[in-house]
Amino acid sequence: MPPQQRPPQGCRPWRQWPPLPSTALWTAALLNLQQQAVAGIYEGIKARMAEGCAGNGDPVGADVRSWQVTSTRPARAGPQGGRFLQTFANGIAAEQYLKFADDGFTMPAGSVRAKESFKVKNGNAVPGPRFIRTKLAGGGAPVAGGWLYAALLPNGAGMKVRQSFCAGCRMDWEAPDSLACPLEDVRLSSQ
Repeated sequence: MPPQQRPPQGCRPWRQWPPLPSTALWTAALLNLQQQAVAGIYEGIKARMAEGCAGNGDPVGADVRSWQVTSTRPARAGPQGGRFLQTFANGIAAEQYLKFADDGFTMPAGSVRAKESFKVKNGNAVPGPRFIRTKLAGGGAPVAGGWLYAALLPNGAGMKVRQSFCAGCRMDWEAPDSLACPLEDVRLSSQ
């Protein structure tokens, strides 16, 4: 090999370099970093989110943090505008909901689920609405499968919600009782 083509002293030729990690490993490492970043972002804003939603005296706004969290961290899923969601279930809903069952069942009346939401815009975490879903007793809201939909703005004020919009999306789902669950990789379990 002529001197100008020799690798520098101590440098191995490229054929002897260790192989790069597989794409799956790189993807897993990136996903782990993203999960840690999302968890960190949530840690940084969750107190502000709770304070804002509790500020208007709505019982769900004030009490949701004492409910059962249903996932290990917020995740982006569903039709809530690309927001990261952290779902909570009240005492009536938690046992059945945390089964994440695939077969037919109906949530008990009085079940309430609340989804905190936030987006990241221009590198800043921005709290979003808290989406609330309540299972009514005695056949209430038959067009919506017995569910009443509501939402709180980040300051705790009630947000106008069209029942037909929320129910229209959910009623087409094949999931039991038209429930949306956290993504499988972040779900908690009742066991």
